[in-house]
Amino acid sequence: MYIAIAGNIGSGKTTLTTLLTEHYKAKAYLEEVDNPYIGDFYEDMNRWSFNLQVCFLANRIRQTMDMLEDSSSKMIFQDRTIYEDAHIFADNLHEMGLMSGRDIETYMKIFQLITRLIPKPDLLIYLRASEPKLIEQIRKRGREYEMNIDEGYLTRLNKKYNHWIDTIYDGNILVVDKDREDFVEDPEVFARICARIDALKTK
Repeated sequence: MYIAIAGNIGSGKTTLTTLLTEHYKAKAYLEEVDNPYIGDFYEDMNRWSFNLQVCFLANRIRQTMDMLEDSSSKMIFQDRTIYEDAHIFADNLHEMGLMSGRDIETYMKIFQLITRLIPKPDLLIYLRASEPKLIEQIRKRGREYEMNIDEGYLTRLNKKYNHWIDTIYDGNILVVDKDREDFVEDPEVFARICARIDALKTK
């Protein structure tokens, strides 16, 4: 079974992925945060956006291939999906004028090719959160390169995420409202997430 965790920067994807992996004694594929372009990107988005996104896409393709080749794990949790790379982050950078039309076309050709070859997750868990909640979480975890993230940037990403979830993505979805549902502090929230996963296991 393949479960993916989706959500904006600071939504708690990695935390939930880790909790679920421990609960089910499963395997996790975490988002790589050591992209060599990320620091440069936050300093000069226009110059480094294409490099950043292609590097993320290459890492996601490699990770997806590793997942498909992994015959030892009955359950896999993935922190962020290849769909978010394209429909949220790359598309947003293009709309902001930070990625050229030529660059986004090249990027999407690669994305469309690889997504023809991979399965959708059995369940996509989307962590929906308001901008104030995201900023609170970003400050709490204290990654230096994220400290100067503009709230307007998070707002644009949130609009992209909600549009993608509500109108584009056609797979099985569980939405968790992070403003009201804290799966770390409230065991009942985590139990409800697990119940949805357990229901899939019995099908």
